Amino acid sequence: MTTWSAREFEAQLRSVGEKRYHHLHPFNERMHAGELSEEEFRGWVRNRFYYQVNIPVKDAFILTKLRREDRRRWIQRIIDHDGRTGDEGGIERWIRLGAAVGLTREELYDDDTVLPGVRFAVDAYVDFCRRKPWLESVASALTELFAPDLLSRRITDVRKHYPWIAPEGLEYFRARLTQQPKDIAHLLELVLTHARSREQQDACVRALEFKCDVLWSLLDAVQTAYSKSS
Repeated sequence: MTTWSAREFEAQLRSVGEKRYHHLHPFNERMHAGELSEEEFRGWVRNRFYYQVNIPVKDAFILTKLRREDRRRWIQRIIDHDGRTGDEGGIERWIRLGAAVGLTREELYDDDTVLPGVRFAVDAYVDFCRRKPWLESVASALTELFAPDLLSRRITDVRKHYPWIAPEGLEYFRARLTQQPKDIAHLLELVLTHARSREQQDACVRALEFKCDVLWSLLDAVQTAYSKSS
C-alpha cells in the first residue's frame, strides 16, 4: 500500500469524524433540538462525568510514552482538566454544570450510579491508551478535531432550549473553545509527522475510529437508560 501524503492522511482522519463522530448520534441530535427531558439531560451530565474524570488519567498514560519536548506540551492537558491551585480545571467546571442541572458533587462522584455501558466504554478507552503505542493513543484523541463546532452549537442550543440550566453551568464548554486550538495543533503535528508508513497511518485511523465508537457507545447507554422512546 502506498503511504498517504500528509494532506491525504489528514483528509482520511477528518473523514472518520464526518461519518462516525457522536454529533450524529440520535441522543445528541435530540439534545440540540431541545427535545431532552430534564431527566435525560441530567442523566447525560452525570454519566459523561465519568468520562471527564478519566480524561487526565488516559492523558497521564500517554504522557509516560512521549519524548521530553512533547511531554512538556502534553502535560498542559492534564492541568486543563485537573486544574491546580488558583486555576479551576475542566472537572470542576463540569461539576458546576452538574449543579446547574440539579446534581451534587457527591452524586457525580458516586461510581455506583455510572451506567455499566458507560463504565465499559470509558474503561476500554483508558486501557487502550495504557496499552497501545503512543502514536495510536495520541491519534485516538483526534476526535478533538470535530469538537469545536459541536461545542459552539451546544452553548447556543442549550441556552435556547433549556432555560432551566443556569448560564454559568456552561463554562466548561466555553473554556474548551479556547483550549482546544492548541491541543488540536499539537495532535496533528504529532500524528502527521510520526505516522510515516501506511501501516502506521492505518493504525492511527483505526485508533480514531475506536475513539468515535467509545463516544457513540456512551450515548447509546445513556439513551437506553433515560429515553422513554428507547
